[in-house]
Amino acid sequence: MAKKNYKSIAEAVLEEVGGKENIEHVAHCATRLRLNLKNESVPNDEKLKNIPGVIGITRAGGQLQIIIGQDVASLYQEVCKQGDFAKADAGSTRSENDKKPVTLKTIGNGILDALAGSLTPAIPVIIIAAFFKMIPAVFGPTMLNWIAEGSDIYVLATFVGDAGFYFFPVLIGYTSAKKFKASPLMGILLGSIMLHPTFVQLAEEGQSFSVFGIPTLVQNYANTMLPIIMSVWIMSYLERFFNKHIPGALKSIFAPALTMVVMLPIALSVLGPAGAILGTAISEAILNMDGVVGFIGVALIGASFQLLVLTGMHIILITSLIQAFMVNGSESFVAPGLAAASFAVGGMCLGAALRLKNKNEKSLAWGYFISMIVGGISEPGLYGIAIRYKKPLLGLMLGGFVGGLYLGVVNSGHFTLIPLTNLLSLLAFTGHSTANLINGIIGCIIAFVVAAIAAYFLTPADGDSKSAHKEMVK
Repeated sequence: MAKKNYKSIAEAVLEEVGGKENIEHVAHCATRLRLNLKNESVPNDEKLKNIPGVIGITRAGGQLQIIIGQDVASLYQEVCKQGDFAKADAGSTRSENDKKPVTLKTIGNGILDALAGSLTPAIPVIIIAAFFKMIPAVFGPTMLNWIAEGSDIYVLATFVGDAGFYFFPVLIGYTSAKKFKASPLMGILLGSIMLHPTFVQLAEEGQSFSVFGIPTLVQNYANTMLPIIMSVWIMSYLERFFNKHIPGALKSIFAPALTMVVMLPIALSVLGPAGAILGTAISEAILNMDGVVGFIGVALIGASFQLLVLTGMHIILITSLIQAFMVNGSESFVAPGLAAASFAVGGMCLGAALRLKNKNEKSLAWGYFISMIVGGISEPGLYGIAIRYKKPLLGLMLGGFVGGLYLGVVNSGHFTLIPLTNLLSLLAFTGHSTANLINGIIGCIIAFVVAAIAAYFLTPADGDSKSAHKEMVK
């Protein structure tokens, strides 16, 4: 495949969104260039879709999301370069006059944007932690029994893996501070305070405690994320307030100090406990859903999850999954459905690749298949096959439903948090029993095969006779 000309793609994107002056913030995740715009009505989605190299467009969480694929980071760098965003941390700060009216829609979009911006940068750390936790799970006594439980490699892999999750509030303190334009070091400090051994000991012993005389419901914030995200969000406003009103000569010392003084009771007595209670409620809600709808619920998630990906709303389920896993150490409702949905995308791409006769379209379909199975990137297949040819989407949903149904019936769950959707994601079924791993693999294979067969018969053999795929920029 010819190398993409990211400079020309970036130029076209900036022109269509109204120039750099209309961009409030720019970021990216694994496959999407995410733009927060001052005037969201400026871009024409159809014109953006026609830019060579752009797979699709969606709007969610108050963002214009341009689907590029797994090489989105290269385009992101070029957009930052051309828009001169790097000096301002890839975006500009919204002025007081640019504030949007407070409505249920803007509140919902803001929450989704905050969660995505805080969690997405932390995914590489989750992957690393999951990799090390996988070592004792697979090679330890519970499965292959190649390494002893007390061996150095077993202990090393265990505490390295645990560190990524235990200190999650510190990591999210940094990423959420970057998202909310607060000092990252202040975010790290706040997360560290919530995990200090003295505070953890108070929680474990159930001792009473107060902050400046304000009673505190002491919690153990290890393996949590909502308390620190909520706290850093409020801290960002306090930090800006003190930086604005304290004279320059005193600002460097007193602004951060006063920010933390005010934040201590807010974080430890109000937002921390509230976030912990909310996180527990989300976890229990997922467990209760499992008890109410059972295996049918898993099947429905398998059938519908990729529809959420198309709309950008999948961050809701991803957040719920991570939260439940942090609390319970495993997840057997949302995660199996997501696994089935992911492998159904790969199956759909394979079925389309085998069915299509046009060489260019067949080549693209094979590329989408490889992108999904190797890279775990679903958007190229979703936009390049499911949305383009329409009917293969039904095959995708059928495969996700049948695979999810099997996983739900056998009650197979994820016991290792691996935020990947490629072949390595099968290792998420490790850490419990060999039967759980085998059933997990079988369920994903079912989703893959059913989607492939259905997509083969649903994909038009002559492809899209009305319009052809755009050629990649040379």
